Amino acid sequence: MTMVAALLLVLVTAPPALAQSATDPRAVLRAMEEAFTTVAQRVMPAVVNVSTTPKKGSGGGEEVPEPFREFFEEFRRRPPSPRASGSGVIVDPKGYILTNNHVIENASEITVRLSDARKFTATLVGRDPKTDLAVLKVDAPAVLPAAELGDSDALRIGQWAIAIGNPFGLDRTVTVGIISATARTRVGVATYENFIQTDASINPGNSGGPLLNLDGRVVGINTAIVAAGQGIGFAIPVNMAKDVMRQLIAGGRVVRGWLGIAIQDVTDELAKSFGVAEREGVLVAQVMDGSPAEAAGLKAGDVIVDFGGSPIKETPELQRKVAGVTPGQQIEVRVKRDGQTVPIKVTVGEMPSDEPVAAAEPGDESWGVRVEPLSPDFAQRFGIALTGVIVAEVSPGTPADRAGLRRGDVIMEIDGEPVTDVASFHGELAKVKESARLYVYRHGTEATRRFVMLERPPKQP
Repeated sequence: MTMVAALLLVLVTAPPALAQSATDPRAVLRAMEEAFTTVAQRVMPAVVNVSTTPKKGSGGGEEVPEPFREFFEEFRRRPPSPRASGSGVIVDPKGYILTNNHVIENASEITVRLSDARKFTATLVGRDPKTDLAVLKVDAPAVLPAAELGDSDALRIGQWAIAIGNPFGLDRTVTVGIISATARTRVGVATYENFIQTDASINPGNSGGPLLNLDGRVVGINTAIVAAGQGIGFAIPVNMAKDVMRQLIAGGRVVRGWLGIAIQDVTDELAKSFGVAEREGVLVAQVMDGSPAEAAGLKAGDVIVDFGGSPIKETPELQRKVAGVTPGQQIEVRVKRDGQTVPIKVTVGEMPSDEPVAAAEPGDESWGVRVEPLSPDFAQRFGIALTGVIVAEVSPGTPADRAGLRRGDVIMEIDGEPVTDVASFHGELAKVKESARLYVYRHGTEATRRFVMLERPPKQP
């Protein structure tokens, strides 16, 4: 459906009061047209082109999830040139500019071009890969036109959304759509995600530009699209951007709260095993040595159902809430443990520069997994203290394969019982009636531990 058709549909189905006031349907369309043009004219001077000269030998950052790879690689494929590699928006007359981290990563020089064609070499104030945000600063002889920041928490699905940017180097392109959804997580673009979804067209080059409401206030920073989709774009909420920008300007880095736990969602199978409802809380898979969580008494197997008075249902939600706590602040965490709700006071620490996360899985002949003793040098080689058995082989199509076990995984526990050697592994599996809860360690770029469920294979006739 075209935009005009949609507007006409609104008029046809409008309440009587609106229909009576709109004796001339064109008047309503012209009023909406005037609103769009007013926003564009007011904000366009604050939207800038951002072009970069890459560092020699820079290869382009971290791996990007498949649905978004085409969008991000567009920036990395471009040779150095005066053409814009992205967009930005001036948010302070003193010359502070918000943009995306992926627009300026690996840049040796950053050039900003204003709507009046003036060019400035920008200084990188700071960047935050975990939210894909960056702040630039240009020194101009006079105050610069700046966009007004809005309140992304007040957004409602169905509101108008206006995007301005430089798609494919086409300066200051304006597109219009609606807010399709809010609080989108698991998009796979950043560590901390709470995206606004919009159908206002966003293309390579729009990154870092503003998403605006009908009042002309910035409600988001355009970031990504689903390359295979039509009208599926994502913007970082401006309230998140405000906090990141404030910290980057003040200290050049973002300070976040940290508990020191690896967490995972509570699936149907895990919920039954731990005696909670599905999506009731987040499961603690690992408590790190010397962490605030360990000091407070949190344990692997606890299900966090409330953090600081807010109910918790999924991992991204808990990650954001913990990260938003000022280090040193004491928070009450409520966990389900052995069928009981236990309140725990934890003093939140400061997140280290690199924070581990969670991943892993299980297996035996009919189970589809072959294990071997854990050699003494394995733990020593990776600097970890482990007991258990190591997965040597996983057969395709078996329960172990479906559970996600991989060669090299270390199975540490089965249904809470420690696995000390191959014999104890087979012994514990022999006790399983329907499914087993395994505690597994996996080494990789992000070494981690987690719980997984292994379903008993069907009996052979």
